Amino acid sequence: MGKEIIELAQGWKQLQEVITKLKNILEGIPNEKPFTSEEYVKQYTKIYDMCTQPPPYEYAEELYDKYRETIQEYLNATVLPSLRARYDEFLLREFVRRWSNHKVMSQWLSRFFEYLDRYYTTKASVPKLKGVALTCFRDLVFNQASSRVTDTIISLIHKERDGEQIDQSLLKNAIHIYIEIGVYEEPFEVHMLDDASSYYRRKAASWIEVDSCPSYMLKAEESLKRERNRAGEAGYLHCGTLRKLEERVQQELLVTHAAQLLEKENSGCAVLLRADKVEDLSRMYRLYHGISEGLQLVANVFKKHVIGEGTTLVQHAEEACNSQAADKSSGQEQAIIVGKFIELHDRYMGYVKGCFMNNNVLHKALKEAFEVLCNKSVTGISSAELISTFCDNILKKGGGSEKLSDEVIDETLEKVVYLLVYHRDKDLFAEFYRKRLTRRLLYDRSANEHHEKNFLGKLKHQFGAHYTLKMEGMMTDLDIAKDTQRSFEEYLHENPLSKPGIDLSVSVLTTGFWPTYRSCSIKLPSEMVKCVEVFNGYYSSKTQHRKLSWVFSLGTCNIHGNFQKKTVELIVSTYQAATLLLFNNSERLSFLEIMTQLDLDREDLTRILHSLSCAKYKILSKEPNTKTISQNDMFEFNSRFTNPMRRIKIPLPPTDDRRKVVEDVDKERKYAIDAAIVRIMKSRKVLGHQQLVLECVEMLSRTFKPNPRVIKMRIENLINQDYLERDSDDSNKYRYLA
Repeated sequence: MGKEIIELAQGWKQLQEVITKLKNILEGIPNEKPFTSEEYVKQYTKIYDMCTQPPPYEYAEELYDKYRETIQEYLNATVLPSLRARYDEFLLREFVRRWSNHKVMSQWLSRFFEYLDRYYTTKASVPKLKGVALTCFRDLVFNQASSRVTDTIISLIHKERDGEQIDQSLLKNAIHIYIEIGVYEEPFEVHMLDDASSYYRRKAASWIEVDSCPSYMLKAEESLKRERNRAGEAGYLHCGTLRKLEERVQQELLVTHAAQLLEKENSGCAVLLRADKVEDLSRMYRLYHGISEGLQLVANVFKKHVIGEGTTLVQHAEEACNSQAADKSSGQEQAIIVGKFIELHDRYMGYVKGCFMNNNVLHKALKEAFEVLCNKSVTGISSAELISTFCDNILKKGGGSEKLSDEVIDETLEKVVYLLVYHRDKDLFAEFYRKRLTRRLLYDRSANEHHEKNFLGKLKHQFGAHYTLKMEGMMTDLDIAKDTQRSFEEYLHENPLSKPGIDLSVSVLTTGFWPTYRSCSIKLPSEMVKCVEVFNGYYSSKTQHRKLSWVFSLGTCNIHGNFQKKTVELIVSTYQAATLLLFNNSERLSFLEIMTQLDLDREDLTRILHSLSCAKYKILSKEPNTKTISQNDMFEFNSRFTNPMRRIKIPLPPTDDRRKVVEDVDKERKYAIDAAIVRIMKSRKVLGHQQLVLECVEMLSRTFKPNPRVIKMRIENLINQDYLERDSDDSNKYRYLA
């Protein structure tokens, strides 16, 4: 005998009793007992039977519709009226309670109607039961109440931002409903973010007017911290909101007012740097670090400030030099600016490494600032010469380095190399430095050979072996020259008849390593001629492969002046010595007579006689007794000259060889550009003009920054010399001619 057929009306009536009980439980009706497992099995079985009866008594579709209608009826009759009657926080609590009840109801109903989910929904291609329940709540309840609920949530967030205590768990539960329904972003997040922007826009406008930069940043940091807590793991907003919320707050508090905040007159970034406000600067970095292009805003102010500080130092240095009537040709006073630049760099590098966490953007800003500062001139003296003078003062005897420890000297020279990295004309520095190194080495003025070699090692490491090739050659040359001098002395000892009667020390140097010096022709006195002949004889006996060229302008002589009161040892140049020796044979000589006997030109002789008769030490008396030299002047040995010192140095008037150094460097640059162009074209064969210029600049930028116009001129020169040719189809392309 088959099962009894259950009619739809009959079966649904029995099911409604169970649904009514479920509603009563949800509404908290007293004395309503929870469902037992027997009740669950009974209802499941009833629905199973109604769905598996033979046609036309198979009621799966009808029960699916009844399920939807049951939920809709409950939402319309019970849930919506309860929400309409409540406002503010009470609305939120009711909304959360009703959603919780709805989930319980849909869960129990889904268990009763589970057979539909297993077979019918898949077969009929309709939503699952939980999906139906969710859709009903969203369409009937959420869509009607969401605007009021959203406004209430945002209102409570406002209260919390203003310092009031709120029920965060309630907010979290309410917002989670948006997430569960799948409509978090559009109905809620967008409005909440817009409101946050509006809120902080008002706050920023108020704070920026009354607060100092540090106070404003404190408030901004605290606001960001609170917003991160709201959207963090322990907060009530969805974690996906965190970055969006941060960006909105940062935009309103930090980006919109960045210029006004960072450049505040009495408390901005520049003031914080001057006042060494490390904590505030660190906070500034933390705030702007997370903002796209945020650190660039800080870097721009930082760079501007550093340039301003350095420019002020330059102005003060120029004012000091002008007020003290400093000797502008020497650059000694002006070179002090290099030490101040080192201190400035140390200070702001400290901020970059400490407050700004070694960030590349701030490193670049400091680099660009010092590229401006390290290429400034002071009273017309280029920074290349100033740095070389600064190094000379450290490395030479009597330059003040005696008071410094080896560690301090080494550290200072290391920092000089840092400054040189920022310098455009490193080759110009090298030439000025080589000039001063020459004088230290030849005149035994170097305080410490170790420091000399150590500094060359630093330059070599930073700029390459080619950069220091000549200078290292000079050091090696001098060591060889000392060996040659010892050999010469042994030669004189073995050949006593060859002795010139004067102590003679000669440095034999390699022309390619040492700077070129203008050496005027001179007819040496017989005593000096004999010295030259003796050494020539010695050297020719040692080698036939090298030719000696005597550079008298670099020579020094120690001669004794027998004055009435005492004998004084005079340290003079070769030219000065030759001039003074003439007065051993003549008591009185005219300018023209001296010029004839020495075969010197007028300009050189004027400088020599001025140093001996018009300067501090008047070894010669002059008639007329004026401060200038003319060709009608008469000179005689000043036997009444006296000085408390027994040994004095009589310098020649300084000559400005700055122009010659620049000219020599310009000439070397032309050769370097030519070599770079040929090297590039040899490897590329065919290349456009712009690309060739760019590659040439990049290749040479380690030692100097070539002018594109000069590069163009050198290209034309190479075309004329048949190294290159223009492309027949494109005049902006060049071809290498092998």
